[in-house]
Formats: sequence, structure tokens, C-alpha cells
Amino acid sequence: MPATKDLIMIIVAIVAAVIFFFIGMLVRKAKAERAIGSAEQEAKRILSDAIKTAEARKKELLIEAKDEVHHLRQETEKDLRERRSEVQRQERRLQQKEETLDRKIDNLEIKEENLAKRAKEIEEKIEESEQIKRSQLEMLERISGYSKEQARDYLLTLLDSELTHAKAVKIKDFEQRTKDESEEIAREILSRAIQRCAADHSSEITVSVVSLNNDELKGRIIGREGRNIRALETATGVDLIIDDTPEAITVSSFDPIRREVARVALEKLVTDGRIHPARIEEMVAKAQSEVNAIIKREGERAMLEAGIHNLHPEIVKLLGKLYYRTSYGQNVLNHSLEVCHLSGIIAAELGVNVTLAKRAGLLHDIGKALDHEQEGTHIQLGVEVAKKYKENEDVVHAIHAHHGEVEAKTVIAFIVQAADAISAARPGARRENIENYIKRLEKLEEIANSFKGVENSFAIQAGREVRIVVKPEVISDDQMVIVARDIANKIESELEYPGQIKVNVIRENRAVDFAK
Repeated sequence: MPATKDLIMIIVAIVAAVIFFFIGMLVRKAKAERAIGSAEQEAKRILSDAIKTAEARKKELLIEAKDEVHHLRQETEKDLRERRSEVQRQERRLQQKEETLDRKIDNLEIKEENLAKRAKEIEEKIEESEQIKRSQLEMLERISGYSKEQARDYLLTLLDSELTHAKAVKIKDFEQRTKDESEEIAREILSRAIQRCAADHSSEITVSVVSLNNDELKGRIIGREGRNIRALETATGVDLIIDDTPEAITVSSFDPIRREVARVALEKLVTDGRIHPARIEEMVAKAQSEVNAIIKREGERAMLEAGIHNLHPEIVKLLGKLYYRTSYGQNVLNHSLEVCHLSGIIAAELGVNVTLAKRAGLLHDIGKALDHEQEGTHIQLGVEVAKKYKENEDVVHAIHAHHGEVEAKTVIAFIVQAADAISAARPGARRENIENYIKRLEKLEEIANSFKGVENSFAIQAGREVRIVVKPEVISDDQMVIVARDIANKIESELEYPGQIKVNVIRENRAVDFAK
């Protein structure tokens, strides 16, 4: 029985559980249905509110859109009104311009008609004047007996001869006045200067020759595999030329001081007999010392001979270097001394500071002592040296102006220019390369022969005079003066030469007849 009770209790419990489960399900379903109903109502409320809000927003947007459209319409209408007014203004302006152009066209047509009438009248008058001119020319030709061409040629010939004669007279008159005023004074001053000045002259060379006792020494000087000659060339900076010339070696260099050092060193080596690289270096050093001593001695000699004092020691040394420098075969130190003396004499004649003139003349070519070592012309180098060692401004200017690189502005500069020209241009002072000399003579004759009426020309007196024989039937006496002047001007513009060239024009008339 207890077991039956337990089973009933279990069944009751199960039934109760099932009943409670279904009751819970029903309760949850009722709650869910209530919640769904509430959600549906809330959704309907939200949807209603959204619809109302959307409607309100729609009305607002419509109102705003209408306002914007109205605003845009107003702006568009305003813009259109402005454009219409602008177009109307442009139309009025164009209309005014058209009216103006029409008036101008009318005026131009009237003017063209007037001009056409005037042109016709002018043509008629021109034709009338031409007829009058032709009739007058015919009358003149009948009266004079000359045709138009013959009269023109006659007048041109007459005018040309008169002008040629006038030009020749003017040139002769000017030359005569110039000679009268300057020739006597210049001749006196220059003749005194030249007579009182003398200097030795040497030839310009770029090689020195060293004599040998025998040709066996050539091999010793060359040395094994040429080591001795290489050592000597390296130490002195020159080129040694050993050729078939008997018992002689040539030393070649454009630097005269290096060439002299090499010559002295080579003579000492030949005398000593011991020729090897170490001995070569020793002899070159001794030769350098000797040459430096000679440079110093020659600079001091030049300073004393010129009577110039207070020169800077470096300038004295540069003067000494000019002893080994030549230009166109003329020793530059001797040339400088000659210019110094000439400058002093001319300055004394003119009443100018003699000491300053001599100082400028002595130093005018000082730059030539440096132009083998530094870049620049001897004028630029000379000016730099003079300024460096505080020379007088007149001396510096004379150095700068002695070849016309700058315009001479002082009397001293003009004196140095004249003295330099006298020293360089006098016969025998300088020599020229024979080829250049012949070319210059040929060019002189070529220039003279290029003129109309020249029969022949001859360059004489080493190119310092050109004699020109002209055809007497082509060149008259008056034209000779003009031809001489034209040839001289062409020579000045096309040739470079020292001093001056005399242009001598010769015209000769000969009458030949035979007695039978």
C-alpha cells in the first residue's frame, strides 16, 4: 500500500507539474500578447508622430524651396535687366559709331574727289613744266652748242679740277704751317739729344754656343743613357742641342738668364773635366751665384751711369736682369740707358725736371725683366713693379703710356715716348727677321701700287721710304699731294713699323722728238 501511495503521489506531482507548466505557458502567452499589443500601439504612435513630423518638414522644405526659387527668379530678372540695359548702351554706342563712320566716309569721299581733281591739275602742270623744260634745254643746246650729256661732263670735270686744286692748296698750306712752327725746334732738340747720347748695341739671340776642345767631350756631357744631359737640362731649364757641329754645343732657351746660367755651368764642367749629376748640380749653383752677382753689378752700374739714386734694391736687381734681355736685337739695358739720357737732354731743353725724366726713361722697360716669368705685358708688369716699390706717380704714368696703352697726360710721359721712339727707330738700333722685313717691303709696294694712276713703286732705305712714280696723264700736280696723303694714311692703318716712312710721289713729263 505504501508503494501505491507513493506512486499516486508521484502521479499527482507529475500532473501538478504539467498543470503548472501549462498555466505558466498561458500566463506567459497572455503577457506576450499584452506586450505585443502595447508595442503595436507604441509603433503606431511613433509612426503617427513620424508622419506628422515628416509632413511638417515637407511643408517647411516646400516653403524654403519656394523662397529660394523666388529669390533666384528675382536675381535672374535683375541680371537680365542689367544685361538688357548694357546691350542697349552698346547698341546706342554702335549706332553712334556707325553714324560717325558714315560722316567720315562722306568726308573722305569728298576729299578723294578734291584730291583727284588736284592730282589731275598737278599732272597737267607737271606736263606743262616738262614741256617748258624740254624747250628750254633744246634752246640752251642750240645756243651753247653742247648736248645735255656733254654739258654735264664738262661741268663735272671743271668742278673736279677746281676741288682737287683747292684740296691740294689746303694740304700744302697746312703742311707748310706745321713745318714752319715745329720743324726747326724739333730738329734742334732731337739733334742735340742724339749727338750727346751713345750706347752699345747687341744682337738678339735665343741660343748660346759653348766651344769644346774636342768632340769626345760631347759623349761625356751626354753621359751613360743620357743621364748627364738630362741632369743639366733639369737643373737649368734649357735645351742642349748636340749635333754634328764640330767642337760646339748649342744652349737654347727663351729665358736669357737661364741660358746664361747653363752656358757658364757647361763651360765650368768642360774646364773641370768631372761630369756627373752631383758635379752638375754643384756647377749650376756656382753659375747661378755668378750670374746673380753680374746682375747686381750691372744694375748698380746702370744706376750710377744714369745718375739715379735711391732706387729700391729689387728694382736695381731687375735693371741688372735687363743686361741679358734683348728686343729686336737691341740690348734692353743699353736701350733703357739711352732712353734715360735722351729723356734727360730733352727735359733740359724744355725746362722740365731732368732727374724725374731720366728716372722714368731708365725704368720705362723694367717690366721686360719679368715677362719671361710672369703673365702680362711688359707695360702692365712695369706699372705693377713701380707701384709696388713706391715710385713717383709721373714715373708710373710714363711707364704706362710709353707705348700708347693709355693717353699720355704729363710732359714727362711725352718725353719718354719721344726718347723711346728715337732709340728704337734710329738706323742700326734694331734688327728684323729677314722674312718679316721682306714682307714689310712687299706690303709697302703693294699698298702704293693699289692706287689708280701709280705706274710703279720702290721701297728703299730699309723700308723707311717708298718712292712712287705716277702716270702724268692720269695724276696732275695738284693730285700728287692728295695721292701722297692717301697712301700715307693707308700705310698707317695697315702696317706696323718703328719710326716713320717717307712717301715720295714723283711725276715726270717728257717730250720726245726726232730731227730728220
